[in-house]
Amino acid sequence: MTDATEQEVVEDDLTEDDLTEDDASADEASADDVSEEEEADAPSESGDALVDRLEREGDIAADYLEELLDIADLDGDLDMDVEADRAAVSIVGADLAQLVGPDGKVLEALQELTRLAVYRETGERSRLMLDISGFRADKRSRLTKIGEETAAEVKASGEPVSLEPMSPFERKIVHDAVAAAGLRSESEGVEPRRYVVVLPAD
Repeated sequence: MTDATEQEVVEDDLTEDDLTEDDASADEASADDVSEEEEADAPSESGDALVDRLEREGDIAADYLEELLDIADLDGDLDMDVEADRAAVSIVGADLAQLVGPDGKVLEALQELTRLAVYRETGERSRLMLDISGFRADKRSRLTKIGEETAAEVKASGEPVSLEPMSPFERKIVHDAVAAAGLRSESEGVEPRRYVVVLPAD
């Protein structure tokens, strides 16, 4: 595969993630629409075939990441799982901050490279999620709390609340937390300053 083709795969994948998140939080979207976004983007397979394919993705990703750790002379333990119809790989080590980078920028780049490694082996686009040193898990927990607390604030005041600009991944977590609290949210603004607005109940 040429470099141009690899870049196209990355750009296509990022565009799909942005569009599906934005569709989930469009002006007319309900809280149910937000929770259904992940289902709409999920593979159509089910049962053992899906699990087998995702486990293979995890194995390919783990092999690729092990080579990367060897090249970088870093120690890390790899954990593979299947979460929400995605392969999930986590790297845990004593000093892996350089693989996370400022606000997870390096982690995001490594995730895209790992997805490309899976694509080369399988010929299918991957939705694999990569976490390093618990960075993504911690962020998910913090953003879920922000969504819950903002929903409580909106319920109490009856007024909409706008949050700080976030990435599509971050907005999706907040949308899910708000929907779970029984309220509706939508995304407004233009990337990279796009943000979540939590709305009171109708």
